Amino acid sequence: MLSPLHAKLLIVDDLPENLLALAALIRQDDRAVYQARSADEALSLLLQHEFALAILDVQMPGMNGFELAELMRSTEKTKHIPIVFVSAAGREMNYAFHGYESGAVDFLQKPLDTLAVKSKVNVFVDLYRQRKTLKEQLEALERSRHEQEVLVRRLQVAQAELEHAVRMRDDFMSIVSHEVRTPLNGLILETQLRKLHLAKGNAEAFTLDKMQAMVGRDERQIQSLIRLIEDMLDVSRIRTGKLSIRPTTVDLGQLVGNAVERFTPQVQDAGAQIRYECSQPLVGEWDEFRIEQVVANLLTNALRYGGKSPIEVAARLDEGCARIDVRDYGIGIGKDDQKRIFGQFERVSSRSSAAGLGLGLYISEQIVSAHGGRIEVHSEPGEGALFSVLLPLARNL
Repeated sequence: MLSPLHAKLLIVDDLPENLLALAALIRQDDRAVYQARSADEALSLLLQHEFALAILDVQMPGMNGFELAELMRSTEKTKHIPIVFVSAAGREMNYAFHGYESGAVDFLQKPLDTLAVKSKVNVFVDLYRQRKTLKEQLEALERSRHEQEVLVRRLQVAQAELEHAVRMRDDFMSIVSHEVRTPLNGLILETQLRKLHLAKGNAEAFTLDKMQAMVGRDERQIQSLIRLIEDMLDVSRIRTGKLSIRPTTVDLGQLVGNAVERFTPQVQDAGAQIRYECSQPLVGEWDEFRIEQVVANLLTNALRYGGKSPIEVAARLDEGCARIDVRDYGIGIGKDDQKRIFGQFERVSSRSSAAGLGLGLYISEQIVSAHGGRIEVHSEPGEGALFSVLLPLARNL
């Protein structure tokens, strides 16, 4: 179906009576006829409008029709407009040959054959509309192709995300099963050992010192299980927007010091050392339980990946914020991994056999963000890692 757009026709002649006669001959409701009495007027119209056809008189004062045609053919905007020449000169002038050399598609001799003129103009108008329709269809096809390419890319991204999610789920289930089995195996072995001692009546196995050691081992295994469960529950709370933050007035220096003190036996058992430095009170509005959780996660990572290197912890004021630094001198973290490790189920080193669900840093970042703060990491492979928590002194509720 042809485009309903009105076709525009240009006629150029220096005689007004010729313009009026030709315009009356070719004008119809579905087209508009523009008239120019000189090449200069024609050029001005050509720059303003898109024409389906230009009918040029050959003999005009100043720039003649051939020269105007050559200008049109040399300009990008007008080079594709069909040109028809009109002349009253005799055939012996050989104007037709010159006209075709100038880029004309037809040559009309005066006096004009009205039926031939109407027929030829109708053909060029139909061709123009067909070209416009084809152009619109090609543009529509190009838009459709582009939209399909965008859709395909989105589907590819979605597929990659889905495949990643499936791998994460499988990895997570494997890690969970391993992490849960480790403390359970310890409890089961302790229980079986005690049953064996009881069956043999071995009272020496249940002296006060040995009972205290047993209880200590049981407590560590149970705490490991509790922490695994709490981490998974926290992920669920974060996903549903239900991670609660209950700020109270807290001395951060004392809070971090208490966390370090509780963590010291684990560090010593691993053959490492831990040092804490805080030279001033750091009082602010924070959720004590959640900040303790962040510190514990950072200390746990430092112990896991520190390779028995010293762990240095510091708390201080830094440009109006409270700052907690936890540094180790272990395997370090590459630049490409420093953003990845804050994702769910990601660990500092995918090649490491270190324990953990890969949730500690993810949960810590969410907690710190909920306080209006941020976590930074500075590290190079083989040179350890420095994790810094920056917290505003008061949370904006």
